[in-house]
This record gives sequence, structure tokens and C-alpha cells, in this order.
Amino acid sequence: MTMATTRRRTQGLALMLAVLLSATSLVAQAPQRIISLVPNLTESLFSMGAGPQVVAVSSFDREPEAVRTLPRVGALLDPDVERILSLRPDLVITYGSQVELKAQLARTGIAAFDYRHGGLTDALTTLRALGVRTGHAREAEALARRLEQQIAATRARVAGRPRPRTLLVFGREPGSLRNIYAVGGTGFLHDMLEAAGGRNVLADVTQESVQVTTETILARAPEVILEIRGGTDPSRADARPDTSPWQALASVPAVKQGRLVVLSGSWLTVPGPRVGDAIARFSTALHP
Repeated sequence: MTMATTRRRTQGLALMLAVLLSATSLVAQAPQRIISLVPNLTESLFSMGAGPQVVAVSSFDREPEAVRTLPRVGALLDPDVERILSLRPDLVITYGSQVELKAQLARTGIAAFDYRHGGLTDALTTLRALGVRTGHAREAEALARRLEQQIAATRARVAGRPRPRTLLVFGREPGSLRNIYAVGGTGFLHDMLEAAGGRNVLADVTQESVQVTTETILARAPEVILEIRGGTDPSRADARPDTSPWQALASVPAVKQGRLVVLSGSWLTVPGPRVGDAIARFSTALHP
């Protein structure tokens, strides 16, 4: 073995040792007591293997099942700061609008992972960033790539098909057409609808959510009305979707052609690890 060969091997071993030490350091620095106030990121944490690090969640967390026994510490508008601090977290996942909470955490030396709603691409970027921050970069990358492949498969399935003009509704008063809330032209729900092969009739409205009137719906003339019922159990007789109020808008193409579709499940409006499945459900409703 020549001296040059020995030197190269020594340098290679030194590089490998440096990489291993760096990886060990990252694992050691990964938070071990995480509190999540953002349900979609809570679900993402468990999906990437960080579930054992989660010590508390928000009042609205329901998935996965493992979170149902964890302590609750309030939510977006009412975080229980005293309880959060008593649980001694080393990372708190917060909404971007929780300015006061983040200031209180900073004063006590507790790190925060700041979450803000964005588009579908932002959701995948956040997933990857969360993996890096919690010591699960590899698992988060694998999850993000799987979601990208799912979304690409749905796009490919509907490519070249007519894109029906769609009103995506996520809220209205039961049994009436009052207080109708629909998806505007920005945000992840708009992106999900477009990826599923629909054309948002409110795409020109630069808001994530829009309170629409029946006059607006008549003017926009959607060919499909896709309504999402969060948290509804479709197996219950009293929870079966009632689309009869829409018959008052008989001249709207979606009503005239019977293209009123109701999908049940809060996960359908969450930019988390099941977003690929949600887009596929939208797509099946639009392109049966």
C-alpha cells in the first residue's frame, strides 16, 4: 500500500467520522418534549416518527388516535400558557398569528416552530422543515416525496379532461343557504381543487375563504358544487348530507345536472400527511 493510498484512506475515515459526529449532534439537539398547537402538524409529527416526542396537543387535535390521551393546552385563540410552561417543552409548534404566545416562550427560552397557512407547495416545504427541526429529516423527506407522487398521479389521471367549473364549499348553516363559506383563489384548498382537475369559480378572488351569497353563486354558475362536511360521520342516518336547500338555485348548472357532491371528513380540509388522499377524493368526485 502506497503512502498516497494510506493518506486517502485516512482522510476518508476522518470524513466519515465527522459526518457521524455531526449526525449524532443533530439527534442530541432534537427536541424531546414537543407541544403542538397545530393539528395538521401534530399528525405530520406522528407520521414521520416523532410521535414519542409529543407531550401535549391543542384542544382540537383528534388524529392520530394516540393524541387522544395526551394533555390539552388550548388552541389558536386560547393557549393555556401556564399549562404549556408547566409541561417543560423544548419546542412549541405555534400559529404565525400567536405573537403574544411566542413572545412569552422566547422570554423563558423555549423555542417555537412557526406555522403559517399557505399553498400546497408551502405545506410540503413545512413538512420537510419540521422533519429537520425534530430530527426526522429522512422520514419527512420520504413522506413529502410520497405525497408529491400521489398528487402527480392524480394530476396525470385527469390530464386532458374537461375541468368542471367548481364551487368548493366548506361551511353553511344546516338546512339553508345562509352563511355559505367557499374556497377563494389562494391557499392550499384552492391548490387541491386545481390538482384534482377542477376549475375554481372563485379563482379570481384573492382570499383563502369567501362568504358567498346566492346571487354570487347564480352569477358564477358552477357546474359542480363540492361540499365538505368536516367531522361528519356519514354512517349515521341523522348525519347524511341534505342537499335539498340547493334546489332553490335550480338554474345553476350544478343543481340542474344533479352534480351536488358532499364529502365527509375533517381530514379533507387539512394540509397534512393525508393531503394526497384528499386530492384523490376530490378528483373522484369531479371526474367519476
